[in-house]
Amino acid sequence: MTNTTVFIGEQLADYGFGVGHPFGMDRHAAFVDAFYLQALDKVVRIAAPEVATEQQLASFHTQVYIDQVKEQSVTGQGFLDCGDTPAFKGVFEAGCAVVGTTLAAVRDIMQGTTKHAFIPIAGLHHARRNTAAGFCVFNDCGVAIEILRKEYDIRKIAYVDIDAHHGDGVFYEFENDPALVFVDFHEDGRFLYPGTGKAEETGRGLAVGTKLNIPMPPNAGDDRFIILWEEVEHFISSAKPEFILFQCGADSLGGDPITHLNYTKAAHAHAAKRLCALANTHCHGRLLAMGGGGYNRVNLAQAWCAVVDAMR
Repeated sequence: MTNTTVFIGEQLADYGFGVGHPFGMDRHAAFVDAFYLQALDKVVRIAAPEVATEQQLASFHTQVYIDQVKEQSVTGQGFLDCGDTPAFKGVFEAGCAVVGTTLAAVRDIMQGTTKHAFIPIAGLHHARRNTAAGFCVFNDCGVAIEILRKEYDIRKIAYVDIDAHHGDGVFYEFENDPALVFVDFHEDGRFLYPGTGKAEETGRGLAVGTKLNIPMPPNAGDDRFIILWEEVEHFISSAKPEFILFQCGADSLGGDPITHLNYTKAAHAHAAKRLCALANTHCHGRLLAMGGGGYNRVNLAQAWCAVVDAMR
C-alpha cells in the first residue's frame, strides 16, 4: 500500500474563473511547480484526475441544479448563484473533474491502494445541494460523504476544515446528521463571507454536539490555532470516525488578498500530521485532504506542499 497519493493533472487546472479572478486556473500550476521543486514526487504516488458521472453528482445535488450547470456550461453566460460564481464554457466538465477526482481518491483509500490522498483543486465547500456559492460549483466534499455511505457503508465521518471561510455548504446540509462530525476553524463571520459558523452552532436535533465551529479573530496566527487544536483532537477522538476528510484551504495564511488571518504553513503541517495520527488510530489511516481556497499563489503552494510532506 502506498502511504500518500497526490492527484494532479490538467483536468483539475481547468476549474477556475479566468485571468485576474482570485480563483484562477493558475492555482493548480502554482502548487505543481512547488511540488516538483521540493521533490515531493519522489516520496508519494501520483495519480491522474477522473470525471464524476451525473449519477454521482446526484447523490448530493438536485437534478434541477445539475441541469442548470450543464445548460450554462454550453453558453458560458450568467451566474450559477446570486452573483459570486460565474458560469464559463466547460464549467460542468471542470466541476465533474473535481468531484470525480475526489471520488477516485475515496475509492483508492477504501480499496487499500493508498492510506492518504491529497487533491489541490478540491474541497469546494460552499456549494449547496441546489446552487453554487462562493466560487464552488459542485460540492465534492458533500458528494464524498454521500458516496462513502452509499457505496462503502461508512457511517461515522469526520470533516475538518481550516479554510478561512466557513464550510457552510457542508455544515448546513449535514447540520441534522449526528454521524457527520464537523470541525471548522474559520475567520469570524462578522468580518468575512459567508458570515456563518458561530460557536453556538453545534448541530440540530439528534446532531447537537457533533459540530464544532471555531471562529477566529482577524490576524489570529499559528499559536492560537495550535492551542485550540488540542480541543479538536479530543473531539475527533471521542467520535471514533471511520474516515477523515480534511479541507486545508490556504487562504488562512497571512497575506491572502481576500482574508485576514495570519497562519503560516506550519499550522497546515501541524493539522495534517495530527490528522494522520488520528486516522491511523481510528480508521486505518483513511485521510483525504482537499486544497480548498487560497488566493495568494505563493501561500497555497507552501501550505499544500507542507500538507503533502506531513502526510507522506
